[in-house]
Amino acid sequence: MSLTPPLTTSSTSDERRQWIRERFPCRANCEACGLCKIYHGRDVEEVYADYISGIRTFEEIRDEFRGIR
Repeated sequence: MSLTPPLTTSSTSDERRQWIRERFPCRANCEACGLCKIYHGRDVEEVYADYISGIRTFEEIRDEFRGIR
């Protein structure tokens, strides 16, 4: 799996969704994982819905959650 997210301009929504699923799998152990804390208990596909739909880039959403934008 690539660490670089597919570009919205050259990938399908299915490819972007699959990348999100592979990059951020639920490990069913919130205490050990930390994803739930980062995304405030929201499903990662919900968080990145605009990226999956091709509306925003992965980086825009990531930076928003990091408090950069």
